Amino acid sequence: MQPEIARYLCDMLTSGKLIQEYARGKTIDEFSQHAQLRDAVRWNFCIIGEALSQLARQDESIAVQITDYQKIIGLRNQLIHGYEVIDDAVLWYIKENHLPVLMNELQMLLQS
Repeated sequence: MQPEIARYLCDMLTSGKLIQEYARGKTIDEFSQHAQLRDAVRWNFCIIGEALSQLARQDESIAVQITDYQKIIGLRNQLIHGYEVIDDAVLWYIKENHLPVLMNELQMLLQS
């Protein structure tokens, strides 16, 4: 695996772990009420989306192995360009239901 590809995968994995760490033990209400927590989670989702976008430009054959990779990139774009309409409940749902899948896929790709 090319070093840049491994770096993008590691960056995504690191950001995913940070999201999980920051949100551990928190509820959706706490997430909605604490600006620092929301900012930290949003920022790390942006990093994931940007790293995946760069990875897709470098080697799309790896990016397509990530479930809904285009939607992940789209989330990054919405967080950056449409930040005013981001629904906390949707972001929390993604953290709870889609992030674990992504984390598993990233670990598998890094091991291959």
